[in-house]
This record gives sequence, C-alpha cells and structure tokens, in this order.
Amino acid sequence: MANQTDTQAVAQKPPREKLFSKKNIRVLTEPLSDNNPITFQVLGICSALAVTVQMNTALVMSLAVTFVMTMSNVTISVLRRHIPSKIRIITELAVIASLVIIVDEVLKAYLYDISKQLSVFVGLIITNCIIMGRAEAFALQNKVWPSFLDGLGNALGYSWILLVIAFGREVLGSGTLLGFQVIPEFLYQAGYENMGLMVLSPGAFILLGLLVWIQRTANKTVGE
Repeated sequence: MANQTDTQAVAQKPPREKLFSKKNIRVLTEPLSDNNPITFQVLGICSALAVTVQMNTALVMSLAVTFVMTMSNVTISVLRRHIPSKIRIITELAVIASLVIIVDEVLKAYLYDISKQLSVFVGLIITNCIIMGRAEAFALQNKVWPSFLDGLGNALGYSWILLVIAFGREVLGSGTLLGFQVIPEFLYQAGYENMGLMVLSPGAFILLGLLVWIQRTANKTVGE
C-alpha cells in the first residue's frame, strides 16, 4: 500500500520545466525588442547619452552592465527567501554596489584609460533603474535560472541600443570606429566634414529618438 502511494505521488509530481522552455525563451528575448528597457521602458537613458561618443566606452559599459545585471539577479534570486521585506531595497542596493565595485576595480587594473573615460558612470551603474527594477520586479519572485535569463535579456537589450548609438556617433562624428579611421581620406579632400553635433549630447538624443521611432513603428506593424 505504501509503495502504491509513493508511486502515485511521483506520478502526480509536475514535470520539471526545461531550461529553454517557451516561457524562458520569452523571458530572454522579449527585452531585445518588444519590451526593450531603453526604447520601450525609457530607462537607462543617461548612459545612452553619456558613454556613447565612442564604441570602446559603450562596449565596456555594456559588458559591465551585463555582468552586474545578471549576477545581481542571480544573487537576489538565491537569497529571495531570506531577505526580509522591510529591508529588501537596501539588500538589493548592497548586492548591486558590491558587483559594481568589482567591475570598477577590474577596469582600473586592466583597462585604466577606458576607466578614466567612463569616469563616474561606472559607479552610477548602482543607481541604474533597469538593474534595480529587474532585481525588484523579477529576481525577488522567481527562481535562479529564469532570473539569470531575465537579467541577461535586459542587459543585451540595453547593450545593443548603446552600441548602435555609439556606432553612429563615432562614425559620423569622428570618422573612426574603435579608434580606427573608417572614412577614406579622399572624402575629406573632396569636402566631407565630420558632424560635430554627433559628439555632443543632442546627437545622442537624435539617434536615440530615431531608434525609438523605428522600433516602435516596426513592432506596431508586426502586431497588426
């Protein structure tokens, strides 16, 4: 009788969710386009304007945010059952700040020049509303693997916007890409001039506005 009961209990146990189930894939891919943190949620705008003058700074910032967001989501998810509700915001900030300090120290040790270019913006990752929002809204209520995918998806959604803006600003504003000259010299001799506007904040606003318009228009068309 006991064996029969155990067999029934095993049979009634819900099947384990696959690592890349449709739900998990949606968690990963939705922030890339349909619910992008910058173009749809309008979060993290400051870094999109401040660190996108050159591709190298935008790339390093993207990697830093990806590391902090994924690891903070995982850490908060692991600790979610042990975090008192009244101090959850403080705990999340402590976790994020610790990860940002690690990133800052690594940059100072191995990429000092870029670290100086990024200046205070690495430290401001602590207050990035995308990271804090995902820890609070998702990682605090979900298991580790979905939380990791959510952090990675939102970080990638944030990163590709930054890189596209940085690509346009560096090529149009400086004629270079990752520090290498890409605009042929004969074009300059023919009268071509770099767009000085693109190395200023209004240039970032213009490119970001175009991205928001293109993406929202495209997604609306697909939805129809």
